[in-house]
Amino acid sequence: MPSEFESAIKQLPEGAVIVKSQIHAGGRGKGTFTDGFKGGVKFAKTPADALDHANRMFGNTLVTAQTGPAGRKVQTIYFAQATDITKEYYLAILLDRVTSRPVIVASTEGGVEIEKVAHDSPEKIFKIIVDPAVGLMGYQARELAFKLGLSGEYFKSAVKLISALYTMFWKTDASMVEVNPLITTPDGKVLALDAKVSFDDNALFRHPELTALRDLNEEDPKEIEASKFNLSYIALDGNIACLVNGAGLAMSTMDIIKHYGGSPANFLDVGGGASKDQVQAAFKIILTDPNVKGIMVNIFGGIMDCNTIATGVVAAARDLGLKIPLVVRLEGNNVAAGKKTLAESGLTIHSADTMADAAQKIVKLVA
Repeated sequence: MPSEFESAIKQLPEGAVIVKSQIHAGGRGKGTFTDGFKGGVKFAKTPADALDHANRMFGNTLVTAQTGPAGRKVQTIYFAQATDITKEYYLAILLDRVTSRPVIVASTEGGVEIEKVAHDSPEKIFKIIVDPAVGLMGYQARELAFKLGLSGEYFKSAVKLISALYTMFWKTDASMVEVNPLITTPDGKVLALDAKVSFDDNALFRHPELTALRDLNEEDPKEIEASKFNLSYIALDGNIACLVNGAGLAMSTMDIIKHYGGSPANFLDVGGGASKDQVQAAFKIILTDPNVKGIMVNIFGGIMDCNTIATGVVAAARDLGLKIPLVVRLEGNNVAAGKKTLAESGLTIHSADTMADAAQKIVKLVA
């Protein structure tokens, strides 16, 4: 909060301050706020300048290459001590899906988009594949530091930092640790000046300390609500909502809606064994999106009981006073009972026999 800015700045050593807009998107330094103020990362020579920059950023909407034109509202500000830089490097640890092993990626070209380096100067990117059974070996860390052209105290410091970063990556079940830039300083140090870290959601039950760091201000309220009911929800910019069981089927559903000229409003996977309450919660989340003009339910009952879904759909439509078109396609376990429940509900629910039939019907209804 702005009331905390001054005390936060005073906790830093005397000297220049870096002021950062803490949004979940890259390219902040080159971003522009909707009021015309440029740069979501600012260098401030004095505490007064840092305070001025922070007040300009807070509550403002920052647009970067990764946020899209809508931008993201800045609700957290980070202050850091400015550091003298000799040279900038790039370092990242992530999962190589080809080898199913961790890979460390490094480059002498730091402080810029790594995608640009990969396109323009691929020879400046170095990779080390790590065997997860034995972990990062000392010779691998030394090889990487050598390829970066480091020597002396810089070399020793880099080897130590690379090893520590890999330990962090492994022990926290991270999916990515990206340091950009990794820097050398005039006094012989190698420091991680800025970093982004992503964690495997499926492993967070092992890390309550990481879950506690979750910043709900940076998440879509609909996605937050969905997580409370163990629903996988991602908002999109279309007008046809999807309620599906299974991630693969959900992707196919969005594809077929696009194929027939529609635009999906979300990805929503209720899972393989959703309850009536989860289905009702899913409908409530869907209807909080003002862009939604129609809903397509696509269920394949393996473990899932089609009648459970049908009962939840009917209850949600009735309780919420659903006024937009609803198309339901059911197939599989107990499908006859599910279709009977829909038919006898007395509600305007359009039934479909196939995915193509359902997609064509909902696209036509919202046109």
